[in-house]
Amino acid sequence: MQYVFVEGTFADHAQDMANHLNLELDVKPLIEKGQTDEVLKKLILASTALNSEPEKEFCAHYNLLIYLVLESDNVGMLLPRVCDNLTKPITSSPINGPGLALGALTTIFNLLQKRTEQNNELRFNVFVTIVRFVKLHGMYADIKKCLSSVKGWLALWETDEEDQRKLFLDIAELAHDAGDDKTSYQHVLNALRTFDEDEVKSEEAQQLALRALKIALLSATHYDFQDVIAVPAIQTLSDSHPVYFELLTIFAEKDLEDYNDFNDEHEGFIEKEHLDGDKLLRKIRLLTFTSLAASTPSREIPYDEIAKALQINAKEVEMWTIDVIRAGLVEGKLSQQKQVFLVHKTLYRVFGEKQWREVGLRLKGWSTAINNLLTVLRNGQSDVEAARRRETEEIERRLANAGMNEASSGGGRRGGDRPARRERTEDDD
Repeated sequence: MQYVFVEGTFADHAQDMANHLNLELDVKPLIEKGQTDEVLKKLILASTALNSEPEKEFCAHYNLLIYLVLESDNVGMLLPRVCDNLTKPITSSPINGPGLALGALTTIFNLLQKRTEQNNELRFNVFVTIVRFVKLHGMYADIKKCLSSVKGWLALWETDEEDQRKLFLDIAELAHDAGDDKTSYQHVLNALRTFDEDEVKSEEAQQLALRALKIALLSATHYDFQDVIAVPAIQTLSDSHPVYFELLTIFAEKDLEDYNDFNDEHEGFIEKEHLDGDKLLRKIRLLTFTSLAASTPSREIPYDEIAKALQINAKEVEMWTIDVIRAGLVEGKLSQQKQVFLVHKTLYRVFGEKQWREVGLRLKGWSTAINNLLTVLRNGQSDVEAARRRETEEIERRLANAGMNEASSGGGRRGGDRPARRERTEDDD
């Protein structure tokens, strides 16, 4: 975050800027008359000269100009021209110029944080300028970290749906050009969600829905289709583009066999719509593997069962297993000796009644196993306690026997060592 710290009066700083831009004679009488906006108009018109200044002077003078403009009550009228000037080439620094301009635009954006209706609109417009500037100069890395905050900003600024949609699509294009397909896809979905109930069947919404659907299908990293299928504009495709929606449903919750049936029923559709058949086949096989892993109660899947489900040669099973693990869909370990795949963890493509039943069966199985283990432990504990009692009793018995023997032998020795005791008589008195 950047701030601008300036001391002194508006008149003093405006005169300094005018002197620097060789406007002292034009601006001085306006300052004396208190015509602030007229002063700023002249400074802004002449500020294109700042784009040819050395880097240090560029930053200092633009920060001062930004401060002066933000002091005006008519900042909404004056600021767009400043932003426009910043998008023009910085001729004094062809290499660092875009970075300097982006820094100045960021300063403007940050200084507009005070929540007012005017500032909210200005912040939106400045951010749109930043997004387009970044796209023009290939500076996606400089803005990527803040993109997760955009939805929150738009809600805070109370931006209308149409403007939100345009910004989301600008960001989607920016991310796509930078090779960040995941972020691009998310912002296409964000744009789709801006259509209200009366607009989801519009031509614009339908075309954008198809775009999102194709991105999801062909993405090499996107395997969860519940996010896209839940969007109202996507759901309307079931009426306007039923074949596309059927294909989406297959990738959302069905398997390779259903995909093959789809191709038989709609022969040539994939090629006609310029979809990549190889990518789709690979993805549906990985998804089929995921479903197989999720529906196997024993958590052990034989190689031949995998080969059958994926319709591949048994020799390819290990390769596909590695691929599904790399995709993050399943976790587990291959057992070449037993020719099985041991499932440790898997994602559920759909979680409905069937999946709840499977979870219930697994929980019941775990409960039974735990109860059996507790029974074994309790029995073992009882055996240990019984053994300890027997051992204690045996020790006590031995000690008792040893004491009796010692007492018996000790009494014989005392009788032999001492004279017999004489009975007392009357003569003893």
